[in-house]
Amino acid sequence: MKLISKLLISSSLIAASTLTLANAPINQSAVVPAATTVKQALSLKDEQKVQLRGYVVKAIGDEKYEFKDNTGSITVDIDDDLWQGKPIAANTAVTLIGEVDIDYKPMKRVEIDVDAVQF
Repeated sequence: MKLISKLLISSSLIAASTLTLANAPINQSAVVPAATTVKQALSLKDEQKVQLRGYVVKAIGDEKYEFKDNTGSITVDIDDDLWQGKPIAANTAVTLIGEVDIDYKPMKRVEIDVDAVQF
């Protein structure tokens, strides 16, 4: 009788954990955040998702660019493949989806690590 009880409990736990995993979101990064301004992004926490609408105005180097909207500017890190081969100018409006990246060494620096570029 004890063996049957143990088997039932084990089966229940396995079924419950499988059901929980099946209902978990597979790709949480696919969630598109609400529009954020540069000013707001500069005050957010590390790894918080953002969606910025504005202009990539200058290449800084090593896949880093200066991004501006009407509230300010911020450095963004955009992998070359995210450009999809499309050339842009400083007056081309884009939407960047990514997350805040804060580095505290040697001093606080806030950037956006871009996951997607929308034209």
